[in-house]
Amino acid sequence: MPASTDLDDITFLGRLSEALSDRIEEQTRPLFDQAGITVPVRSCSLLTALSKAGEASAADLARALGQSHQLVVQKCPALLRLGLITQHPDPADARRKIFRLTDAGRDQLARIDAYSVRISKVYRALFAEVGDVHGTISKALKALDAKPLGERFRE
Repeated sequence: MPASTDLDDITFLGRLSEALSDRIEEQTRPLFDQAGITVPVRSCSLLTALSKAGEASAADLARALGQSHQLVVQKCPALLRLGLITQHPDPADARRKIFRLTDAGRDQLARIDAYSVRISKVYRALFAEVGDVHGTISKALKALDAKPLGERFRE
């Protein structure tokens, strides 16, 4: 049987999940603009994690977010350029950089917090329409952590 070329096929679940993420980012940017949020959409969780830590290295942030070190490092230059974070050498290890929020970064987090209250209501309404996407994705991620695709494939 030939391989499916229909991108809506179940075997392209990863692509479909990525399309959802891209659509959310694309539709969030104008809402951020209206709210005066300059943070890149995909960097909000990084600012939140840094706020909770007070100060942290890229490796610390990667662990806190469950993301790769490389992804965190890629997001930092934009946040530095926007004046939302600062970077300083670690006094104990000069190779290691420590990040901290600036006053502008804290202001952006306050704006994100206010936005989050409103967007949570929007997502709840969406979920009432289509089902609990957040819960389903969370359950799928936990199930794949517990039993990876390779193990499922071999069964």
